[in-house]
Amino acid sequence: MYNPSLSGNAGSSSANNRLFVYEVIGLRDDRSSGSTSETIRNSGSKFITVPYQRMNQEMRRIANLGGKILSIRPLMSTAEPTPVASSETPIPVAATPAAPVSAAKKHADVPVNIYRPNAPFVGKCVSNDGLLAEGGIGMVQHVKFDISAGDLRYFEGQSIGIIPPGKDGKGKNHKIRLYSIASTRHGDDVDDKTVSLCVRKLEYKDEKTGKEVEGVCSTFLCNIKPGDDVQITGPTGKEMLLPEDPESTVIMMATGTGIAPFRAYLWRMFKDNERHANPDYQFKGLAWLVFGVATTPNILYKGELEEIQEKYPDNFKLTYAVSREQKNAEGGKMYIQDRIAENADELWSLIQQEKTHVYICGLKGMETGIDAALTNAAIKSDVKWAEYRSQMKRAGRWHVETY
Repeated sequence: MYNPSLSGNAGSSSANNRLFVYEVIGLRDDRSSGSTSETIRNSGSKFITVPYQRMNQEMRRIANLGGKILSIRPLMSTAEPTPVASSETPIPVAATPAAPVSAAKKHADVPVNIYRPNAPFVGKCVSNDGLLAEGGIGMVQHVKFDISAGDLRYFEGQSIGIIPPGKDGKGKNHKIRLYSIASTRHGDDVDDKTVSLCVRKLEYKDEKTGKEVEGVCSTFLCNIKPGDDVQITGPTGKEMLLPEDPESTVIMMATGTGIAPFRAYLWRMFKDNERHANPDYQFKGLAWLVFGVATTPNILYKGELEEIQEKYPDNFKLTYAVSREQKNAEGGKMYIQDRIAENADELWSLIQQEKTHVYICGLKGMETGIDAALTNAAIKSDVKWAEYRSQMKRAGRWHVETY
């Protein structure tokens, strides 16, 4: 995917055993003394230790007693926790995500800018395969490059830069275009020798001249032949990295070639040879891909996606939004935001879980509709979605790369 902006059940028993500390003010005395009980309101903060499985119940109790929760944080100390009554069926929540580890520290081992524009790596095209089925709209290619002669290393979710050959209209070298990597860190052949891209040929009509225009870099990549050289920079980006926890819930929302980083995620999670190559990462959580395209022939990597779904039905959920073939609830075209609206309550339930990460990649226009759908779902829990989304962003659980 070209990226101009850069130029199930996921719960676990360990989660249920975690403790959280609520900082509360304005709490009335909850001693039961009938209708004649005197209201006593605490002026200072009160700290209440709550097991994960009782978080919703405790929030309701605090609200009933007139209290206001100032913060919620994981209990990190070894002090004796405040006694709490016996547990009940857990209702996963994450009202206020814990403060994230700084990005620099958390991703210190992620390679960036190994090759810069003034000294790019020159790789070679290994293969260039069409991704559209018969009747598909446009031209979309899966292009693989040999990088074994250099030191280019990358993680899933990163991008590389491509410098197309030739000069622009001013006689200068063409500018770098950044593309999301579509392969795992080991490459499609799991030999650490290749990197792959998912590229759509850019074609549009110039409004001033009325002439058809082709994108310089996308046309170069879509027409490149095995053995041809390609100038590569990077890798770049830490926004779209996968969580390291193999029991995470990973919700992915993509349009078109925005599938590129998600292909890398899913191959790492589910492909047999990848699982063999990564004994320390055996995905056991839930991955849910909501994928928006124009027509069925435009569903990129369709066969492989559905193969994963068939093999791992408890761990991978696949939802299509095919705009020119399917109808939404109002009888209009089915866009990705319509699918999000249909599944908003289930998505909201998952999003509230501490181990859930949300990724959005593709056309920027889908963000407004996604926010609207999740706003409607969150309000049922008396939560303001915009504020909650900001909390997720700060906690490193909300990842967006749109254009």
